Amino acid sequence: MFSLVAAARRAEEQKRLSRKGGKPEVGGYNRRRRRLELFPPCTRTFLLATRRGLWIPVVRSSVLKMAVWIQAQQLQGDALHQMQSLYGQHFPIEVRHYLSQWIESQMWDSIDLENPQEEFKAKRLLDSLIQELQKKAEHQVGEDGFLLKIKLGHYASQLKSTYDRCPLELVRCIKHILYTEQRLVREATNSISPVGGMMDSMSQKYQQINQAFEELRAMTQDTDNDLRKLQHNQEYFIIQYQESLRIQAQLSSLASLPPADRQLREQSLQNKRATVEAWLTREANTLQKYRLDLAEKHQKTLQMLRKQQTIILDDELIQWKRRQQLAGNGGPPEGGLDILQSWCEKLAEMIWQNRQQIRRAEHLRQQLPIPGPIEELLTDLNSTITDIISALVTSTFIIEKQPPQVLKTQTKFAATVRLLVGGRLNVHMNPPQVKATIISEQQAKALLKNENTRNDSSGEILNNNCVMEYHQTTGTLSAHFRNMSLKRIKRSDRRGAESVTEEKFTILFESQFSVGGNELVFQVKTLSLPVVVIVHGSQDNNATATVLWDNAFAEPGRVPFLVPDKVLWPQLCEAINMKYKAEVQSNRGLSEENLVFLAQKAFSSSSVNPEEYRNMTMSWSQFNRESLPGRNFTFWQWFDGVMELTKKHLKPHWNDGAILGFVNKQQAQDMLMSKPNGTFLLRFSDSEIGGITIAWVAENPNKAGERMVWNLMPYTSKDFSIRSLADRISDLNHLLFLYPDRPKDDVFSKYYTPPLSKPVDGYVKPQIKQVVPEFTTPNPDPSNVSTSFMDQPSPAVAVGLAHGIYAPIDPMLDPEGEFDLDDTMDVARHVEELLRRPMENQWSGQQS
Repeated sequence: MFSLVAAARRAEEQKRLSRKGGKPEVGGYNRRRRRLELFPPCTRTFLLATRRGLWIPVVRSSVLKMAVWIQAQQLQGDALHQMQSLYGQHFPIEVRHYLSQWIESQMWDSIDLENPQEEFKAKRLLDSLIQELQKKAEHQVGEDGFLLKIKLGHYASQLKSTYDRCPLELVRCIKHILYTEQRLVREATNSISPVGGMMDSMSQKYQQINQAFEELRAMTQDTDNDLRKLQHNQEYFIIQYQESLRIQAQLSSLASLPPADRQLREQSLQNKRATVEAWLTREANTLQKYRLDLAEKHQKTLQMLRKQQTIILDDELIQWKRRQQLAGNGGPPEGGLDILQSWCEKLAEMIWQNRQQIRRAEHLRQQLPIPGPIEELLTDLNSTITDIISALVTSTFIIEKQPPQVLKTQTKFAATVRLLVGGRLNVHMNPPQVKATIISEQQAKALLKNENTRNDSSGEILNNNCVMEYHQTTGTLSAHFRNMSLKRIKRSDRRGAESVTEEKFTILFESQFSVGGNELVFQVKTLSLPVVVIVHGSQDNNATATVLWDNAFAEPGRVPFLVPDKVLWPQLCEAINMKYKAEVQSNRGLSEENLVFLAQKAFSSSSVNPEEYRNMTMSWSQFNRESLPGRNFTFWQWFDGVMELTKKHLKPHWNDGAILGFVNKQQAQDMLMSKPNGTFLLRFSDSEIGGITIAWVAENPNKAGERMVWNLMPYTSKDFSIRSLADRISDLNHLLFLYPDRPKDDVFSKYYTPPLSKPVDGYVKPQIKQVVPEFTTPNPDPSNVSTSFMDQPSPAVAVGLAHGIYAPIDPMLDPEGEFDLDDTMDVARHVEELLRRPMENQWSGQQS
């Protein structure tokens, strides 16, 4: 911005020149324009709009993307200092300024920092960043642009040399910068102008924590000032005490003088000694009072530190760990640790400062011992502050990225351990090593009871040692285990009906390091979430059930790894709905009607009233130990099969609402009988794990004028690996409307496989199509959809894949009215057999 005085002078100069018939000087304008061109386009728009009085300009979307950097430049005080501290040689602030629009428009979050294969994407971003810098440098002209051109070119070379071999570190750096800037801007905005004058509970909580830190900072500064004053007074006291000793020495030396001289000088020295000793007595009492006052202030500070630490560790960090546990069931991400780390680092800094003050007070007491209670007070303070910092360090040694909770032997897995206060306590100056060990549930219990479990383990993990690395750009100290593998596992004796997939283990991470020049030595340990070890993929289903139940219903502070044996049905509904949406990767979860269907299945009930299930409980045995009535699988095994099928083959149709899914046979019949012939719906099979069937209403071939509901034999993943659901529905011409009344092509046509290309070199590609023999009809006339398809002729089919149908009168049905797949022909083998047949006769009609 330019001053009003300068603007007035320019206006006066233009008037003067216009009166003389001359032209106004444009050099200043050109210089100003060149200065503006140094800013990114969005910032130029903002500055120009402000100059013109357009306080709320209409800007393009690119301007909106720049809001973070524009607002970051308006930060003040400590927030501005924090923002500036993000930058340095590793990433200059000038680069952020001149490439702000480009930086904020890139997809930094799409890169997984833990995946080495993402390095190629990170390298492309680094190269693009350097190109943008070079381009910006080349466009600098004139006197003002010369130095900037050189500086930007230097930064381009510097960034290339720094990150060319580790481009993921650049991504980590910029993600940290953008996240911190957004947080600082958000905090500043909330503190200045909360929306509607109200803050949400999260903002209020954060504000309370930050206010407490400000109070602690003020209290710590106050005790530091008092300590300086005490030290100054004590030093003066020692000087006066030395003066008293000097006077006493002079009095002792008077014995060698003649009596007349001795008497004359002795009276003077005694008066002086009496004055000094009286001052020393008063000052000793004052010093003692200062010490006691200082100790009381330290007590108050430590009380507040402990309270603040309890809020951060026992509330915020525990909640983060709980969110991390629920994320294992498909819950929302647990969120970043940057805010928690900043709080823990502030705590560490405050605690360490107070600890040093207490040690200085102890040193002053030792220099000048004055009888009184201060010695015991300082001992208590020192013990308390040591307990506080020990709790902080041991609690902030956490697992940032959990190992997989279903762990297969001989399979590579990863984990990340992080010390939230490592950077502030300078632990990285002597990087500690972290060791990973797998232990059983009983060993975990003994460990938490401080029983001797040294060298005890329940298996062997390869590549289980890792050195903690300090990332200067983000200020994090962490150990990344990238290539661990469980070589073998030793199982304990199982209790009762417990299977191997119900046995829980955990990965123990432990390390040792010192702080403050070996003043304090810490042995830190942390346990992973429960892990179920499997040796074959067939065990994955039951192991996942154990993990799901534990993640959903574990209570904070439990004895490893106790979980309730029974839970309320609504609690279980919440857990399986969360898991379903995560596995299927869909925002469409389980509706209340779906949950009622599941309750009917779980409790063998026919009630459709959801209120009847509110207070019912489901045990672990009902969930995944006891088979459903009349079936050879459990409730969870059936539900997991539905998830797998939907995730792999039916996801788009589920998202479109094309699959009702959780409907039993009788409900399907009731729903379809009121609809026109050709209306169909898709429901999950009751008798088949991971099966889905088509039910439709059509004429009964055995009774003229009577209609009935038909059910197609369930499809499984094997079927859909041969031909998709949409194509199968397209093949069946007797299916017209998806329940309740949606034309099937409107729903499924976008998923149909495009027609085969024309024959090449005389060869015709075979085509697989599904037919139901009793319903093989030509394509119906859309204008006459009421025609009975049973009366229409059946065309010849070149290559057909026949699926059986079943109705209540079919003698081949099982008692439940559905086929047993063990008694049917293997579909894949049937297709292979069809494809091996000679094609001349089958295709001769088409070729002609």
